[in-house]
Amino acid sequence: MSATAEDGAAGAFGDASAQAGAVPTAAPAKGGAPLPASANGGDTLLEVRDLVKHFPITRGILFQHKIGAVQAVDGVNLEVRSGETLGIVGETGCGKSTTARLMMRLLEATSGQVIFDGQDITRVKGADLKAVRREMQMIFQDPYSSLNPRKTVGSIVAEPFAIHGMLKDKGARKKAVQELLETVGLSPEHYNRYPHEFSGGQRQRIGVARALALKPRMLIADEPVSALDVSIQAQVLNLLRDLQREFGLTLVFIAHDLSVIRHMCDRVAVMYLGKIVETGPGDALYDFPRHPYTGALLAAVPVADPSRHGAKRRLLTGDVPSPANPPQACRFHTRCPKAQPLCGTEEPMLEDKGSGTRVACHFPLAREELAELGLHNAG
Repeated sequence: MSATAEDGAAGAFGDASAQAGAVPTAAPAKGGAPLPASANGGDTLLEVRDLVKHFPITRGILFQHKIGAVQAVDGVNLEVRSGETLGIVGETGCGKSTTARLMMRLLEATSGQVIFDGQDITRVKGADLKAVRREMQMIFQDPYSSLNPRKTVGSIVAEPFAIHGMLKDKGARKKAVQELLETVGLSPEHYNRYPHEFSGGQRQRIGVARALALKPRMLIADEPVSALDVSIQAQVLNLLRDLQREFGLTLVFIAHDLSVIRHMCDRVAVMYLGKIVETGPGDALYDFPRHPYTGALLAAVPVADPSRHGAKRRLLTGDVPSPANPPQACRFHTRCPKAQPLCGTEEPMLEDKGSGTRVACHFPLAREELAELGLHNAG
């Protein structure tokens, strides 16, 4: 297991264990009873203000000096309401996972604030940070590297109890762990098994059980189904929906599969090269995407509709620019089919354009342009 994997989960639970990283796929259905009323309009539980994370680029061996910076996250503003599911979506390398780690304080922000339940947690340390982590937990991306192969499932799921000094009686702790395993659809008999004895979907369920151990108010799921088969993805996603209803969880769900985001999330934030380019209620964003990047992402989603076979789609060309040297002003203008000279000189602000979403674009998409993108259902 990599040192990065170990350090990530250690931080998430307070001081110990294992973590991961990668990419998502697939599309299951919501199903089940409706979420609590707070899912669409509760009080703000987590707020991110002007969040920045620059990783320095250095040169030299004995005497290193900074020659640049990777601008992984650059001025992100988000809010997550109590009881809702916020989806963060974008291409690989856009800063989604870095944003999640900044929210969890697994990485230190260069600048900006992360405010959880009214408290700025950006600089808290020690016992105060440990207390915050009881309220926020993370489900990591890779179910293979996020579990310590040398520990039994019982030890892995019980580790948050040990770190936070809870359930010191061994019998009570074992019973609590077995109940958590049952909650996520595993057998209590799995208590003494090791991670290598489980499938990918079962391992991810173990990760979910570990995240639920401290009864947190918020879960951050960093592409939790990207490493799983399509059929298993549906099971894990439905499990998360059921757990959200049962425990009243607030969920931040990160993916770059837009169909998964659509089925899971109440609101969606679209990221490109370290910035939020569009955000709003899921229905409004999918029905009428305003940013050309959002439109291109939606146009790339396969649609099971024989009548649209052979239909032309306007897809993005080129690669995402380097975050070490991002384009000036609008970062998307080098790939945007609607780019004008203004886009390269003046950065657009995230504003309401009258369609229910906030978009950072000087020349947002109009309804008549959606058909060109192959988005015939929009509107």
